[in-house]
Amino acid sequence: MTNSKMKNNDFDNKKSSINKNDSLINDKEKVQIKNTTSKKIKEQSSKEELINEEQKSKLFTDLLQKKSLLENEINELEVKKDLLNKEIDSTFSGQSDNIAKHVKGFQDYLSGALQNLSQTVEKLELVSQPIVVKPSPIDEIKKNSAEPSIVNIPALADTFKPDEEIIRKCFSIFSEQPDFYADPWKLRRSLDSKDIEILEDWFFNMGGRGALESRGSRQKNALVSAGLISTLGELYGDQFQTLILASEPERLGEWRRILQDSLGLTRDDFGPNSGIVLFERPEGVIERADRLESNNELPLIIIDASETSVDIPILEFPLWLAFSGTEQELYNDLELD
Repeated sequence: MTNSKMKNNDFDNKKSSINKNDSLINDKEKVQIKNTTSKKIKEQSSKEELINEEQKSKLFTDLLQKKSLLENEINELEVKKDLLNKEIDSTFSGQSDNIAKHVKGFQDYLSGALQNLSQTVEKLELVSQPIVVKPSPIDEIKKNSAEPSIVNIPALADTFKPDEEIIRKCFSIFSEQPDFYADPWKLRRSLDSKDIEILEDWFFNMGGRGALESRGSRQKNALVSAGLISTLGELYGDQFQTLILASEPERLGEWRRILQDSLGLTRDDFGPNSGIVLFERPEGVIERADRLESNNELPLIIIDASETSVDIPILEFPLWLAFSGTEQELYNDLELD
């Protein structure tokens, strides 16, 4: 019995020792697993933090680069802005006063020269001067029978005196309601009292040759000119041709549109063989006017208000009208150019 108990005790002790060892092993394994897991978690967390830091650093670097590019572009734009402002100051604002002075000088010179010329001619011819035509040397053998002849030259202002009734009748029609269905070459628009006063001055004081102050715009000047063309059509029929001088195609186009509308014309009425011819250069006007006179036809020369000078040969023709532009009108034309 005693031996049997002892064996049993030994067995129990060994079993208990084994269980303890197993328990210790299990605890160690758990600790190792826990440590391993914790280590893995830490490593993974470190990797994630490292990745996040790299991404943040990359984004920050990109933002710095973009910021630098934007700052460079802003600096370039500011430089361009400064250059543009300097250029504007030097080519527009800085020169505007100078341009205005030159334009004003041209205008004053043109207006004064043309006015003085008209007044001088009128004064010279207000009193009819007799001209004695002497016989030529060939006729000297007949001097006893030949007598000097006297030719009276009418004053310039009296050029249209014989046709005053017809002209004033036209003016009366122009002041009435517009006739939009009038025949071609008849004025289809109305003129106000100021327009008619200008035409009266040109016909009866200037004798069909002189400069008139612009009505303020090319449209109004062309309308007055349409009334002038319509009136001369009543006097001369098809025996005259209108020559319009303006140095830019756009200005000539504006003249054509307004005259076409005001006189009921078509495109066929504008051209070398038609009633109205448009010119950009004065040489063409002079050449055409000479040709008309050689064919016993009458040229009417109309000069746009943008023209700051008039060629002397133009002043020698019997019918011409130059519009003298206002300072603002000339400045606007220069600005558009």
